[in-house]
Amino acid sequence: MKTDGGSSAAKRRAGERAAEAVEDGFVVGLGTGSTAAHAIRAIGRAVDDGLDVRGIPTSFQSRQLALEAGIPLTELDAVDGVDLAIDGADQVVDDPESTAYGALIKGGGAAHAREKLVDTAADRFVVVADPSKLTDRLNRSVPLEVRPDAHTVTADRVQALGGEPTLRDAERKDGPVVTDNGNLVVDCAFDPIDDPDELATRLSRSPGVVEHGLFVGVADATYVGTDDGVEVRRY
Repeated sequence: MKTDGGSSAAKRRAGERAAEAVEDGFVVGLGTGSTAAHAIRAIGRAVDDGLDVRGIPTSFQSRQLALEAGIPLTELDAVDGVDLAIDGADQVVDDPESTAYGALIKGGGAAHAREKLVDTAADRFVVVADPSKLTDRLNRSVPLEVRPDAHTVTADRVQALGGEPTLRDAERKDGPVVTDNGNLVVDCAFDPIDDPDELATRLSRSPGVVEHGLFVGVADATYVGTDDGVEVRRY
């Protein structure tokens, strides 16, 4: 489920600062969510001013926004690589003393499978966030994208790992949320997550799980928008 909180100004500062890292000729991963949307709009303005880039959207939402912004689009299998990915997060470990420093939970918008493909393919992955997303330990539910015929089996396996699974319901239609890939989303509470890397490994081994929302060791930096500017964490 999406994370509430954070001012629009803080999100805009983070997104626009990350967009400044886009260089001429780049292939850019375009993330999903309200903060990443500011980066997409900023890149679109740069394209209007002559910047030559190609974008790879991570969801239907980011694709539509990129088209509106005038960003030329491509696909992951049509390029040699991704120079930079810019994406948001639902939660970021912000304790430099923690072995999980920079670990993320994503998937509030149910786009984490595509996001992980693009973000991990990038030479550099920058997270854009506001202070409400920062935490000492991950404690939000971890979204799992699962095959429709496997959601009950997956729920049983999550319970065996000590989690509480909940099939995500749609808000404006009857029934569950369906991802862009035609799968379902199971939100799994493991409050708190002391070892995100170990949990990520266990979830990845579960048959029926297409992808989980733990991003461990993936981010290179987080741009945190504040009321005064942007703070940068590098990992």
